Amino acid sequence: MSDHAETADGHDEHGDSHYIKIYFWLLGLLIVSYIGPEFGIQWLTLITAFGIAIVKAYLVTVHFMHINLTPRYVVYTVATSLIFMLLFFAGAAPDVMKDSGTNWQKPAWIEAERAYEAGEVSGVADHGDDHGAGHGDEAGHGEESGH
Repeated sequence: MSDHAETADGHDEHGDSHYIKIYFWLLGLLIVSYIGPEFGIQWLTLITAFGIAIVKAYLVTVHFMHINLTPRYVVYTVATSLIFMLLFFAGAAPDVMKDSGTNWQKPAWIEAERAYEAGEVSGVADHGDDHGAGHGDEAGHGEESGH
């Protein structure tokens, strides 16, 4: 038998030190990705947010999920799924992320929040007759009001 022990799957088994080393790499990259945005430099923030996330995802998929030892079609399936997800986002994002346009209505809570912040309405909600109990007589909804 060779110097490396083999598992039932035929994969070379890594010692615990290999996984501990990868764990500390991931921990170091986490710290860098946390500290990067603290400098307030946009390009540095983007690199630390997305670049390091890609590196960490690669380390996890290769060393912990062993995707490099799977059949080639699994890698193609994962890559194809990611590409379709990005295409869906790229196609839907321009419509979903804008706040105006033809046949576009903002959700009521966004419009209410905007009106409140602009000072157009007070903090008391005007919600019509379809409300539950618990409002006092001072609002005009007591037993004498005819409800």
